[in-house]
Amino acid sequence: MKKLILLAVFALASVQSWAADTIKVGLLVEMTGTFADFGLQITNGAKAYMKQHGDTVAGKKIELIIKDTTGPAPDVAKRLAQELVVKDKVDFLAGFGLTPNALAVAPIATEAKIPTIIMNAATSVITAKSPYIVRTSFTLAQVTEPMAQWAYRNGVRKVFTVVADYGPGHDAEDTFKKAFTKMGGQVVGELRVPLTNPEFGPFVQRVKDGKPEAVFVFVPAGEMAVGFMKAYNERGLAKAGIKLLSTGDVTEDGVIEALGDNALGVISTHQYSAAHVSPENKAFLAAYSQIDPKTRPNFMAVGAYDGMAAIYEVVRQLKGNIDGDKAMQVLKGMKLLSPRGPIQIDPETRDIVQNVYVREVKKVNGKLYNVEFETINAVKDPGK
Repeated sequence: MKKLILLAVFALASVQSWAADTIKVGLLVEMTGTFADFGLQITNGAKAYMKQHGDTVAGKKIELIIKDTTGPAPDVAKRLAQELVVKDKVDFLAGFGLTPNALAVAPIATEAKIPTIIMNAATSVITAKSPYIVRTSFTLAQVTEPMAQWAYRNGVRKVFTVVADYGPGHDAEDTFKKAFTKMGGQVVGELRVPLTNPEFGPFVQRVKDGKPEAVFVFVPAGEMAVGFMKAYNERGLAKAGIKLLSTGDVTEDGVIEALGDNALGVISTHQYSAAHVSPENKAFLAAYSQIDPKTRPNFMAVGAYDGMAAIYEVVRQLKGNIDGDKAMQVLKGMKLLSPRGPIQIDPETRDIVQNVYVREVKKVNGKLYNVEFETINAVKDPGK
C-alpha cells in the first residue's frame, strides 16, 4: 500500500509541470568532502550554460535546485532524489558526479518517470538501470579502449594497470585488458586502490617492482589524481622508464597545474580539454569565467553544460509542457554541437556518442594543458 501511495505521488509529480510557470531541475552533486570539486565543476558548468543562453525557454523559467550528496553516498542520494520529486516537484533530475549515487536514484527515475541526465558518472551500466536515464558525459570504457589501442600502436607491449576500486575503475581495468591483449599486448599486473583516503606509495612501488613498460591509471579526478602523481614521482617510475598512460581524469584541467612540471609528457585519452580549439569551446570558456573566474573548467563542467543544453532543447520542443515519456523521445538521438565537438545521444542505449582525443601534457603560454594530437571520431560505449 505504501508503495502504491508513493507511485501515485510520483505520477502526480510527473504531470505537474503542465500548469507550472517554472521548469525545475534537481541537481544532485557532491558539494562537500573529498569530491567537492565534482560538485563545483558540475554546478558551474550548468550555470555557465544558463548564463550564456538565459534562464527562460518556451516561456518557462528554468530553476536549478542543488542538493549535496556529500560524496559516494547512495542512501543520501536516494533520499534527496525522493525529496526533489515529491516535495520540490522537479521536472528533471541531473548531476551525479559518482556512479553509486546515480545507481541509487535509477529506480526513482523509473517510478516517477523523471528524465534524468547523468553529467559525469561513468560506469557503462548506469543507462541500463532506468529507461529514463541519458548520459551527456562519457563512460570509462569509451575513453579507455582508445588508450589501449594507442599504446600498442606506439610500441608498448607490457603494462601494469592501477584503478580505483569501484564501478568505473572496474570498467577501465576490464576494457584496457581486453583491448590491449586482443592486439597482442600483455598486462603484467593489476591493482585496485580504495576510493577514499588511499596511500598510493605501496601500490606504486608494486608497479615499479613489476618492471612494466608503462602503467595505465584510472582514479577519479581531483585529490586522488594528485595523490597518485605524487607517488609516481616520489617512487621514481619515470626515471625507471615506466611511462604513465591514463584516462583524462588523472590530468584533468581543474588540477593539472597542481601536478607541476612532472606531468609534462603524460599521455591520456579523453573527450574534453580546455585547450580544445573551436568557437564553441571559446564561448564556453568565456561563459564559465563569468561564473567562476578562479577555476579552469574541466570535463565535468562540459558534461553539465551539455546536459543543460539537452534539457533546454527538450523544453523547447515540448513547448514547456514536460512529460517524462515525451521528453525521452526528444532526448533519444539528440545531436548537439558541444565545446568538446559534435555529440549525440544514442537512441538505443541513451548513452553518448562523441570524439575521443589522444592528448599530451604540454605548456601553453606558460601553463599546463592537455594538448590534443589525435582524434578518434564518433566513439560509442564499447561496454554495451
